[in-house]
Amino acid sequence: MKVSDVMNTEIVSVSPDETVSLAARLLSRHNIGSVPVCTGDGQVRGILTDRDIVLRCVAAGEDPETTQVREVMSRSIISVNPGDEVKRAAELMGKGQVRRLPVTDEGRLVGVVSLGDLARISVCDMEAAHALGEISMNVRQR
Repeated sequence: MKVSDVMNTEIVSVSPDETVSLAARLLSRHNIGSVPVCTGDGQVRGILTDRDIVLRCVAAGEDPETTQVREVMSRSIISVNPGDEVKRAAELMGKGQVRRLPVTDEGRLVGVVSLGDLARISVCDMEAAHALGEISMNVRQR
């Protein structure tokens, strides 16, 4: 099964120029822990996580109302292509310790696939469980 079969195309993203406080409100409104950071043409430039906001902005004493997303986002991007197998997405989630992956086509954001998306399809039960196990194990080791 391909990533395109399970990915969510209703994408919430944020511009690198937006404030951290706006991004935090998006995370809260949509009940998500991360959001892709994209330019106006859809090119993925990074990921902003709730952890980035807390550690790189709030705990560092920066003002979320004036700090731009580009200043605190994670620049290392783990992504998959729509044509990749879902097993590949699960492997990347486990290795990268992430629950959501941007789905890109030639660098442009076309969707997001989450661990929950993988868990909902029976063909991926084992891959999703393995990825969650890797994520959970490494969280305990921090």
